[in-house]
Amino acid sequence: MCRSAGLRFLQHHVVAALGYLLAGVVLFSCDQRPEPPSVSPDSPSSLARDRLPEQSETAGADQPGHARHPSADDRPRIVAFGDSLTAGLGVAPEDSYPSHLQRRLDAAGYRYRVINAGVSGETTAGGLRRVSWILNSRPSLVILELGGNDGLRGLNVDETQSNLEQIIRRLLAEKVPVVLAGMKLPPNYGADYTARFEAIYPKLATTYGLTLIPFFLEGVATDATLNQADGIHPTGEGYRLVAEHVFQAIEPLLLKPRPAR
Repeated sequence: MCRSAGLRFLQHHVVAALGYLLAGVVLFSCDQRPEPPSVSPDSPSSLARDRLPEQSETAGADQPGHARHPSADDRPRIVAFGDSLTAGLGVAPEDSYPSHLQRRLDAAGYRYRVINAGVSGETTAGGLRRVSWILNSRPSLVILELGGNDGLRGLNVDETQSNLEQIIRRLLAEKVPVVLAGMKLPPNYGADYTARFEAIYPKLATTYGLTLIPFFLEGVATDATLNQADGIHPTGEGYRLVAEHVFQAIEPLLLKPRPAR
């Protein structure tokens, strides 16, 4: 009898213990809420937020990669396509040349939206890879400012010219007018290299009938007061002068503003 009673007592406590354990598992499971899925910076979900200008309203001066909400801006688009000189490296977004150009157009009564498609460090090869992005923004005009980084790196002049030519041909094939910004190099790159490099721009402009800005940094590059400490990138005032030169070059291509009533 004692042995049988002991077994029943042991069985009772084992069952009770299992019941408590099972109840604990159930309660623990009910308290757990699924964590929201994490999104890495390079995942498709995060990249989907960085959409093209025609799909979304961009922040600030329409820098690529800051799209958030649908845009109702139906103005024709001028795309400033270039490197750090277009992006506005070293100055506030409102002091970049595309931002100055937007204000200049607004003041003159032209109804256009300027999109800053500048990427610091961009070469002509990198620009060629971005042409589809530029075309997807449905530009009415493209200001092409590329090649400076090729020259400063001493890249092959023929390859630089070929890349620019392919960019131009793809834009023209879609009936997009191109304004080509010429670049120059410091004399320490050698007379032969600098001459061949600088000849790229008038040659392409003549071949394809483009509006040419002979030197993008005209009146700015040689003035220390208009350049940052690196001697390459303009200050905000320097970019304002660049924008003025660009405005003078593109104005003949723009739709005339409506006269005030």
